[in-house]
Amino acid sequence: MARWPSLGLRARLLSAFALLCVVTAAGVAGGIYVHARNDILQRTQDAAVEAMRSRLEALYPLRSATPGPAELGEIARAMTDRNSSAVAFYQGAQSPAGPPPGQAVPGRPPRAPGLAPGTISPELRRTVAEGGMAWQRVLWQGEPFLIIGAPLVITEPDRTTRVSGIEVYTAHSLVPEQRSIDGLAAWAWLTGGAALVFAVVLASLATRGVLRPVRELGRAARLLGEGDLRARVAVRGSDELADVARTFNDTAAELERHVEQLREMEADSRRFVADVSHELRTPLAALAAVADVLDEEAAGLPEHAGRAARLVSQETLNLTGLVNDLIEISRFDSGVATLALNEVDVAELVRATLRTRGWSESVHTELPPGVTAHLDPRRVDVILANLVANALRHGEPPVSVRLSADPRWVALEVRDHGPGLDEAVLPHVFDRFYKASAARARSEGSGLGLAIARENARLHRGDLTVVNAPDGGAVFTLRLPCRTHDPDGGSA
Repeated sequence: MARWPSLGLRARLLSAFALLCVVTAAGVAGGIYVHARNDILQRTQDAAVEAMRSRLEALYPLRSATPGPAELGEIARAMTDRNSSAVAFYQGAQSPAGPPPGQAVPGRPPRAPGLAPGTISPELRRTVAEGGMAWQRVLWQGEPFLIIGAPLVITEPDRTTRVSGIEVYTAHSLVPEQRSIDGLAAWAWLTGGAALVFAVVLASLATRGVLRPVRELGRAARLLGEGDLRARVAVRGSDELADVARTFNDTAAELERHVEQLREMEADSRRFVADVSHELRTPLAALAAVADVLDEEAAGLPEHAGRAARLVSQETLNLTGLVNDLIEISRFDSGVATLALNEVDVAELVRATLRTRGWSESVHTELPPGVTAHLDPRRVDVILANLVANALRHGEPPVSVRLSADPRWVALEVRDHGPGLDEAVLPHVFDRFYKASAARARSEGSGLGLAIARENARLHRGDLTVVNAPDGGAVFTLRLPCRTHDPDGGSA
């Protein structure tokens, strides 16, 4: 179903003010117009009826009780003035037609039409024939006229009255009244238009005062959402909008205080991890040397002692790897990690990574030649080694590495054919210290490898993603730009 486009608050307020003004002005002006129109027409009608009565009374005494066309013409002329015409009927005879309409004088109302039996409605003729006086409004050649009909009543010497059978009809022009009514309509439209303009101006002033604090509040909220915790709203007055502004400022101040506390706690935590990691490197180096000696002598020791020596050596290596990962993470968090960019043959870099770790035979590769990019080879090696190691450790063969490129991006896809990752695990694969133990075998790592891999990808202005393949297995995709810009602003 189609919907009207949403309007802003300012447009809605202006529309409401304008609609209210239009409805009010139309109601008031319409009421005044109807009342004035009826009053003008009623007064004109009453005056015309009274004038006709007066002229009828002035016709007595009649020269003949059975008038012919000539006498009827005299009666009609006696009932006619410059703004009306008349016709008289008696037993099928009628007075001659009135003056033709073309004789109207410029600047004066048009003359009334020359009345004929066809001009007068049968209802009006019937009412007059029965001895009553009646009238009706008609249009003739687009102009309004009032037709009044009355019987000629004769008063006998003994004061009794009788109907003579003579019917007299007059047509009065209503053009002057129509012009007055049209003037009232024009005045009503003009008043309504002026009221609408006034309402729009008033609404603009009102909405400006109302919407200014709302706009300021929206701007401050937007800045607050973008991280500017010092954004505040100016408080004006003591109305409801001022209360909202004070509440916003109090909330923003409290949020700023809590965020500052969290930042300080996070900075302390990062410093603690970095300091501990650095402090552990020296004793771990000594332990690693001792572990190497124990590992070499484990074969000559009793079974239980040899197994313990190998366990100590392995856990020392694991602890050393964890400390190195924590140091690397602390560098990312503190923003001191940098890139050493070089022009790299990506296919050769992949082969070197697999060859160095002895994976060349167990990993299938699709590496088209001639793909080069500006990368930090050490960090890309870390990413690729982590992905392939995970695929070999947790997935099932065959494990493959596929290289593709376009003019802007280089993509490395590492895939295994194991059970894949549970849907609940996918959003957390790159979280720190997260291990998908429910979906895969127990991990021997620290849970930081994939987090470091993604940080290295983002340091290159790229990204690292993972999905499950439709036919089974997890697919990790590393996308890197062909020309990586150094975080300090340079480009290799």
